[in-house]
Amino acid sequence: MNPPSLTILVLYYSRHGATRKLAELIAQGIESVPGAEARLRTVPAVSTVAESVAPDIPAGGAPYVELQDLHECAGLALGSPTRFGNMAAAMKYFLDGTAAEWLAGTLSGKPAAVFTSTGSLHGGQEATLLSMMIPLLHHGMLLMGLPYAHPELMNTASGGSPYGATHWAGIDGDKPITEDEKCLAIAQGRRLAEAAARLQSPLHTPLHGPR
Repeated sequence: MNPPSLTILVLYYSRHGATRKLAELIAQGIESVPGAEARLRTVPAVSTVAESVAPDIPAGGAPYVELQDLHECAGLALGSPTRFGNMAAAMKYFLDGTAAEWLAGTLSGKPAAVFTSTGSLHGGQEATLLSMMIPLLHHGMLLMGLPYAHPELMNTASGGSPYGATHWAGIDGDKPITEDEKCLAIAQGRRLAEAAARLQSPLHTPLHGPR
């Protein structure tokens, strides 16, 4: 009999597709862990025109995230392209709407990881990863990075960070994901799913905030 599925939410925003490709590799790593499944979700763009409304279903890629996805996940991988060393406004806008989940402790005690892509090699990758960690810490999540046990971290000449998987997409967003970036993204997904599985173990005592 197969063990019950462990749902890991891979939530990302991608303007030109680079962050989406990284999300798909992280999902691949998640699903390499027996009993784990990746749920790919995205967020709609933020428009500068007040009357502009995005369609209910994206034209391509993953469906839009719903707050229920946060309740149902056993872990979260959060990804965004860099915007001046920070996460994109679309991702920040979604996170700003999760106050009820914060108060309820919906994500508290669940493992989380972050990932990003940039147009330039020194375009603020690590600052962006740190910016995404802050709201996850407020939610009480258990943040996971990438250990130097992965030799790609020492050898990479492209993306890759101990804070999370990264991709150097190039100014035009057309640089392919390198082997180092691919290995690290898959490893991060696998590591996240393995942690979620351990935390879901009957022998594990859940971490709860004050009641």
